[in-house]
Amino acid sequence: MKIMAYIFLLLAISACGETQKNQNPQWNNLTTQEKSVMVNKATERPFSGKYYKFNEEGTYICKRCNAPLYTSSAKFDSGCGWPSFDDEIKGAIKRVPDADGRRVEIVCANCEAHLGHVFEGEGLSDKNIRHCVNSVSLDFKHKDLKPLILPQTKKAYFAGGCFWGVEYHFEKLKGVLSVESGYMGGHLKNPSYRDVSGGESGHLEVVAITYDPAKVKYETLAKLFFEIHDATQTDGQGPDRGAQYLSGVFTSDEEEKKVIQKLIGILKAKGLNVATKIYVKTPFYKAEEYHQDYYKRTGKQPYCHAYKKIF
Repeated sequence: MKIMAYIFLLLAISACGETQKNQNPQWNNLTTQEKSVMVNKATERPFSGKYYKFNEEGTYICKRCNAPLYTSSAKFDSGCGWPSFDDEIKGAIKRVPDADGRRVEIVCANCEAHLGHVFEGEGLSDKNIRHCVNSVSLDFKHKDLKPLILPQTKKAYFAGGCFWGVEYHFEKLKGVLSVESGYMGGHLKNPSYRDVSGGESGHLEVVAITYDPAKVKYETLAKLFFEIHDATQTDGQGPDRGAQYLSGVFTSDEEEKKVIQKLIGILKAKGLNVATKIYVKTPFYKAEEYHQDYYKRTGKQPYCHAYKKIF
């Protein structure tokens, strides 16, 4: 009897923890089917959803938290049996490696409700991408209704060695909506990893961070950047040597430049010979898909990036 009571207690604690994790007083109440999909990651039957053959003008929003996700102009008929979109509202979607180890799950960036999966390279649209979304994860606001207030987002660009580790640390910061690994600063357009790793393209490995300035300041991002890599190393980062691994910040305006200069000044006052260079923002080229969320997908830990409080 004691064993059974203990098991029931553990189940109750687990259920309570799951409830706290997946509920918020400001979120909408979900039906059993909606909860099954958005919380427990089930999939609705194909060709059965409300928005599969839905073609009105407006904005698709998250059924749980009302965050804008997709515009009707991004919707297309893929014939797959679920609503399909070839683009998302900037900063609205997070990509997460699926539990099956093969697919990429998409969730609402605001409340992390399960939406569906994203597929690339199918050739079904001009953008060659398909967000396959469950109808029950969506609600819809018609074009003639009161306009939705989209979250104001900004971008920040940091080069601190291998982008896998930099991406890993920034994705954990509250207020960061998404992090993409890519290349900046070189003379070659649309470089491949092979071009960059060869050291001849002039590009650095960079992460592009989309963040909500109402939740996290640029200075907070910049401080974390300096605290997760060795800004004094002049030939790369850790065991990764080469021009593509050098420390640098690509600033979008004078305010960002002043923030970086201030932090470098603080580090130099602490006796650190900072090698980080400041660049004016140049085009960002997203790296190949196998570089995105590398440590999430593999379950490994960064080998040359570790947090160390400095400021």
